[in-house]
Amino acid sequence: MPESNAQYVLTLSCPNRPGIVAAVSTCLFEHGCNILDAQQYDSLDTGAFFARIMFDRVANQEKFAALRTDFTGVAEKFAFKWQMRSRTKKKRVAILASKSDHCLADLIYRWRIGELDIAPVAIIANHPRAAYTHIDMEGVPFHYLPVTRETKMEQEAEVWRVIREAEADVVVLARYMQVLSDGLAAKLAGRCINIHHSFLPGFKGAKPYHQAHARGVKLIGATAHYVTSDLDEGPIIEQDVERISHRDTPDDLVRKGRDIERRVLARALRKHIEDRVLLDGKKTVVFAD
Repeated sequence: MPESNAQYVLTLSCPNRPGIVAAVSTCLFEHGCNILDAQQYDSLDTGAFFARIMFDRVANQEKFAALRTDFTGVAEKFAFKWQMRSRTKKKRVAILASKSDHCLADLIYRWRIGELDIAPVAIIANHPRAAYTHIDMEGVPFHYLPVTRETKMEQEAEVWRVIREAEADVVVLARYMQVLSDGLAAKLAGRCINIHHSFLPGFKGAKPYHQAHARGVKLIGATAHYVTSDLDEGPIIEQDVERISHRDTPDDLVRKGRDIERRVLARALRKHIEDRVLLDGKKTVVFAD
């Protein structure tokens, strides 16, 4: 329930035209709201307008309902895709993991210390709980769902069941080494984040660090992106790189890459849960902190 002086985040996208900012700010003002932060972007490539607005001073439930009702009229006029969310409402996150658990461990750690303001509602792994004894998963339901080539569709149906029953808002593939089917990728469109261990679009698919070593690259990186039916082709949210040299072996690249993967995935998830990422076709608009 909305509370007095609670903070809210409004995000929207629509075809660009004059009057959008004036209409939005006027609606908020007329309902006693105070804009705390506002960012906007006009895409010259797609002709779309994007905005993220943080505001407060919604006094009670009745006034909040009236704001949403009146804003719906503004949204229809300008053909907004929009959401208005209280900052106190934590996103419910399901994390999928495989044998390489460094990203899983990092996300859980950042949640424990309050750096990631999320509500972990499920950990789904294709390895048993005993494989992750060094990670403090207390309070987070753990689901062991093994998979083989022959059982992939049945296992994926169970994955989808867990996600639905946990009411997850966001799904994170924390080095989950299974390719999602087109059907599941479509169901999770815009809310499933994957970490790929290369600086996309380079070195897609399996063993990208070994591919990078074979090419003698001087930089390696990691990429967090939304999952689509096209492998490693989804809209990119966050990337980072690190310099390497001819002395580095493939094992060195894997070791150094783990650090990049952890920070890139954590940054991408934080930007998503703070409603800073808006889709712009095959690209993203990512508003700054």
